[in-house]
Amino acid sequence: MKRIVRGVMTLIMFGLVGALTIMPNVAYAEEDTSDEIKKAATSISISPVSKILQLQPDTIYEDSFKVMNNGSDDMPFEVYASPYSYTYSEETEEYQLGFSRENNYTQITRWITFKGPDGKYTTRPKFVAKPGESVEVNYRISTPTSLPAGGQYAVLFAHTLSSTTISGGIKTEASPGLVVYGRASGETITTAEISNLELRQSTTDAEGNTRNTINASGKSKNTGNVDFTMSGTLKVEGIFGRVYYETAPNEARVSVIPDAELSVVDEWEDTPYFGLFKATWTVRAAGESETISRMILILPAPIIVAMVLLLTIIIVWIIIMVRKRKERRSRFTV
Repeated sequence: MKRIVRGVMTLIMFGLVGALTIMPNVAYAEEDTSDEIKKAATSISISPVSKILQLQPDTIYEDSFKVMNNGSDDMPFEVYASPYSYTYSEETEEYQLGFSRENNYTQITRWITFKGPDGKYTTRPKFVAKPGESVEVNYRISTPTSLPAGGQYAVLFAHTLSSTTISGGIKTEASPGLVVYGRASGETITTAEISNLELRQSTTDAEGNTRNTINASGKSKNTGNVDFTMSGTLKVEGIFGRVYYETAPNEARVSVIPDAELSVVDEWEDTPYFGLFKATWTVRAAGESETISRMILILPAPIIVAMVLLLTIIIVWIIIMVRKRKERRSRFTV
């Protein structure tokens, strides 16, 4: 009888594991913005959106970018440089992108000036773009004699100066930016700490929609002095080795700058509602890699509920039968 009880308890444990496997993750979708706000946000654009530079001491670099007015009215705007960095948030326990924190890797912000309509280089010139017009903005980076080794990062913003408002009193302003990735001459240190690798199955996708998915996540902290690209590869196989999903080469990639710890995620959007799969998740950063694997059992919720109810009934029945046997034995021994 003890063997039977142990066997049933083992079945219950497997049933509970299956139930926990498909427990949904809580997700909150952001509130939709109005069409007017979306239109205002896309009335200005910038090209290109990034620039990589090799920096030398005491050197002047000159380049340009274009600001396009995609709206129907004249668009006044100003350009300026801001630090490109991340700060740790105690509230979310994540690193968040910011444009005001200065550190050793954002000094390039002080070296950038822009050529205004009058031909003079200043830190915050103003322009006007007519509807459908593209304005070319020239900028200059003047590096100092003593140049810190490692990366230097800034964002060149084009900020609209519209004084008009739309419904709700929201100003029609936007600030597209060009990210400058500068690498100074000197010792380059490229190191990373990979952590928090997770593989899970949920009934909501990354956007909070109801959908069965196998998803993965991981983090990498940049402990060096230059940026690197972190990538993740999710591979899902059947029990007979068939590959059902593998991350595309250009997906699940994140650029990590010094002093930042960022996450990389991926998911199998077409995960079926039933099956047993082997999932493998690999995160690579700065020449290092970490891998985890696990078997994931996917069962529909009604089947899980039915299994738990059936196992509960079996346990209750066994307990009743055990008690009856004990009562019979006690009668015979009297």
